[in-house]
Amino acid sequence: MEPCPTADVPSPVALAAGPTAVEFRPFETELTPSAVDHCVAALALAPLAVSGSETDLQRVLKLLANPDEPIEVRFAALDSLQTASFDATTFSSIHSDYIATLRKLAEDPDYELRQRVLGILMREKDGLAQKKLLEGLKNPAKALLLPEKALQLLSYDVHAEAYSAARAVLKKRPNDDAKREALRLLAADPKAVPIFEKVLRDKKELRENRQIAASALHALDPEKLQSQARKILLDKSDYADIKATSLTALEQFGDDAALSKDKALMQSVNRFKSGKTPAKYKQTARRFLSKYGQ
Repeated sequence: MEPCPTADVPSPVALAAGPTAVEFRPFETELTPSAVDHCVAALALAPLAVSGSETDLQRVLKLLANPDEPIEVRFAALDSLQTASFDATTFSSIHSDYIATLRKLAEDPDYELRQRVLGILMREKDGLAQKKLLEGLKNPAKALLLPEKALQLLSYDVHAEAYSAARAVLKKRPNDDAKREALRLLAADPKAVPIFEKVLRDKKELRENRQIAASALHALDPEKLQSQARKILLDKSDYADIKATSLTALEQFGDDAALSKDKALMQSVNRFKSGKTPAKYKQTARRFLSKYGQ
């Protein structure tokens, strides 16, 4: 295998990082694919070598930050630093430099690198990363990520402003992925109950979104879920999986006395059990009817 250009230093970190690690300058010639592979393989061993060395950690950090390095090498450097970060004793000495570097890389030309860096920052509950993601949702020209990915990352540290951004996304008729992530983010927002009621009752909605809505209502307002569940079960044309979810909601949280006297509901559940319903959902119906003496 072609060696990675480097000074004669035995550390795997120096082996991987080449002149950037030793002299902090980019390679003077483009690396061949085999050399890139060699650098990536060496960086995979780097956490073992850098765990006790602030100097080596800084070298790998500079490798990550260098836009002239092959992207595969920069990803390997990021992986190496993430692994090394578990050793807080040594990593704490460069933590502030690490975060500062990640913040700069949040606007790197490479989309995947931006996405990974912003994910790390959001798990660190970084305010600047959250601000950038929110700005991108409000103004697409400033977006660093696709709206669905931005919403997903914002869910790591949800604040009122994130809820507002998610509601705004829903009003813009987003693509399916963005709508799903907006609903997931809003699942802990009490003000979103009307949104989830509407989604749950809309038979034109994606079934996944309706299941998200049912789960959110279960947590936010069980009584509203029960009310909507009864309407769904009385609707002969709704889908079997949504009806099964509704049955489970009523069985677990419904008013036993009221349900046992609800003749229209029991008739609908009997039809559901006897019709062309998948076996697993028929079992749910049988359990429901058994509980209420039917």
